Amino acid sequence: MNQDSDILSQVEIDNLLEVLQNNNVNWEEKTKILQSMHKENELTRLYDVSDDLADDSKKRYKLYNFRRPDKFSKDHLRALQDIHKEFSRQYSLIMAAYLRMPIEISIISVDQLTYDEFTRSMPSPLTIGIVELDKLNGQVLTGISHEVISSIVDRMLGGIGSGEDIPRELTDIEEALARKVLERLIKSLENAWKNIIVLKGEVIDIDNSYSFIQVCNPGEIVALITFEVQISNKQAGLLSLCFPYPVLETILGQLSSQHIFQAKGVITTPEDRENLLGQLEKADVNVNVSFGEITIPLKDFLDLKEGDVLKLDTEVNDNLIVSINDKKKFWARPGTFKKNIAVKIVDTYEDKTLK
Repeated sequence: MNQDSDILSQVEIDNLLEVLQNNNVNWEEKTKILQSMHKENELTRLYDVSDDLADDSKKRYKLYNFRRPDKFSKDHLRALQDIHKEFSRQYSLIMAAYLRMPIEISIISVDQLTYDEFTRSMPSPLTIGIVELDKLNGQVLTGISHEVISSIVDRMLGGIGSGEDIPRELTDIEEALARKVLERLIKSLENAWKNIIVLKGEVIDIDNSYSFIQVCNPGEIVALITFEVQISNKQAGLLSLCFPYPVLETILGQLSSQHIFQAKGVITTPEDRENLLGQLEKADVNVNVSFGEITIPLKDFLDLKEGDVLKLDTEVNDNLIVSINDKKKFWARPGTFKKNIAVKIVDTYEDKTLK
């Protein structure tokens, strides 16, 4: 239907002609019919215009909270969740090895809220680490609940890892131990973020309340990552990481699940390979040297005694097989080294006899 009320549509013209050509209807009735048709058409136009406005409002407008705008998209929050799942896994392993007790850290939620809402939602006292990450502007806050930090400190001092139920501020000695815990947390954070950006972190200060810490404006949006910490299935508490929006603003373009997935396939740097080899050098491996084999009846095996001689299937000049963790890897020559029996590696093993 044409939206201009001064121009009749084709349907209106056809209806008008039909009424005028009807000889069975007098002029007064024709006039009433024409007037009713006009009103119906005007009403239809009003409905059409209102529908158009409703459609436009759905397409062009959306609700916006000026007090608490969303600065992190859903994709940003999903990426932060993926990054810190890896962080929680690494930090669990590091702390379990450091304290020699089972620790499980799992991510609970990733939210965005104002800095004022964040500080008011946190309990006090709380062990808070103020962390600076190079290449990022601003500071990051990490908070560890008293149940968790008291249990870890007790274990570091030689205890069984029992926590305290009543929150209190840490002593100077306990604060020094808590700094070591935070330093290991930063190391896990650096490793978790390396697919996005290579970072180096440092603990600037430790506090026990967010009331006196102002890393950004109260109305600034922050990303809050919350973790649950289970220690020996006895003690449980919370760990939190707070990233103000200005800290992550410069890398938001890289902060996506797709980018993280693609970055995981990138070839490692020489430094990564050196670190990996450095860790492998400390691993114990089982090395065996086989001088030969023989098959004998069970009766003869049971009758073996000191002084018996067994003839192996190898000759004196044959090379010996060296196995690493029960897998054949090298050929070697027998000999002595500083009055000790030894072998000299001469070639790699390739499932063929080497004379």
